Amino acid sequence: MRAQFLYAVYIPSFMLAFCQGMLALLLPLYADDLGLSYSLIGFTLAGSGIGTLIGDLPAGTIQDRIGNRLSMIIGICVMGMGMLALSQSDRFIMLMLCGLAIGAGAALWNISRHAYLTNVTLNSSRGRAIAIFGGVNRIGMFAGPITGGFLSAGAGMQLAFLFCGAMALLALVFPLLFVTENVECASARKRRIFELPPAPRTSTAHSYRHLLSYLRQHVWVLTPAGFGTICAQTIRAGRQSIVPLYAALILDLDVESIGLVMGIAAAVDMSMFYPAGYLMDRFGRKYAYVPSFLLQALGMALIPFSGSFATLLATTSLIGFGNGLGSGTMLTLGADLAPPQGEGMGAFLGLWRMLGDTGQTSGPIVVGTIADALGLAPSIYVISIIGLAAASTLGLLVPETLEKPSQADPEPATSA
Repeated sequence: MRAQFLYAVYIPSFMLAFCQGMLALLLPLYADDLGLSYSLIGFTLAGSGIGTLIGDLPAGTIQDRIGNRLSMIIGICVMGMGMLALSQSDRFIMLMLCGLAIGAGAALWNISRHAYLTNVTLNSSRGRAIAIFGGVNRIGMFAGPITGGFLSAGAGMQLAFLFCGAMALLALVFPLLFVTENVECASARKRRIFELPPAPRTSTAHSYRHLLSYLRQHVWVLTPAGFGTICAQTIRAGRQSIVPLYAALILDLDVESIGLVMGIAAAVDMSMFYPAGYLMDRFGRKYAYVPSFLLQALGMALIPFSGSFATLLATTSLIGFGNGLGSGTMLTLGADLAPPQGEGMGAFLGLWRMLGDTGQTSGPIVVGTIADALGLAPSIYVISIIGLAAASTLGLLVPETLEKPSQADPEPATSA
């Protein structure tokens, strides 16, 4: 793997995932300290998702127009400033505004790095490259909750939020220094190097025309794929709010113990990224994402039966194993289904991210709303059923998108 690719994508992705891991622990506990109801806590956790959801389609067309480098820079700046502002937020409306800003910045960052990865990888090796990227994010999610738990316990949540924002802004160094629109890619097998030409810049109208045409041509594949990714991201987001709330309010665990539970589950999660990539490239994408969501659904259904730190840890570790098996799967599926650069790739990836972010946004809202009406346990079972829907829809209605090496584009791909 070339150093430029490492510095351009993997390191800043780790840093921002670290910050998101901290927020996954701190935000629900901070909102609970402010005396917010389950529903308002759910909306607080969904704030960044709502911002991302609103920003996804515009971000896709912005990426088509201004390119990857500037999109990455702007996205990281907005995320970092939103995280810093959390330290001064003591009301629901302020938490929501910060979440919206973080989410809008994340939309531009996510789509620009997704387009970058799509451009520099081939179908036949894309699973491993994107799974490694997913693994990097999981390493950040592992370190974030543990650090956030100890930092907030020792110095307070405001300082933890300031640290989080500073870390995010530090990630700006990498796209500033290492991202260019001309990307060199290397083939480990052929030992050849080629240069990817600069992505053609397109207008917003041009991007949307290509997108609509592409959607019409592939509606029978993209419809179940879109529904499946919504369900997939809903169970992933739901677990991030369920675990800390169940641990704090049902098991009465302290913040350090909750951080440890989430951190260990994240460690199991991140250990699976390479097997996930191998399965995707060797056997097919379905061999990774179908068992991934089945295991997550099972783990979620077992949470209400967890009556101690040890049993909750075992259950969340099973969920982490399942989620790790799906490392990079939805990004890889989106990259496989995307049109070429210059023909609406950015707009398509914006739509794909919007569908996934609909699930990310829905998860905490579903948990909070059902928990207020019926209790926390029923909301957990609903999220489990959504996980089963993800596995069945993607497994039965979406065709396999792996191309065998003999069918793949002969140009070399990034070695990862």
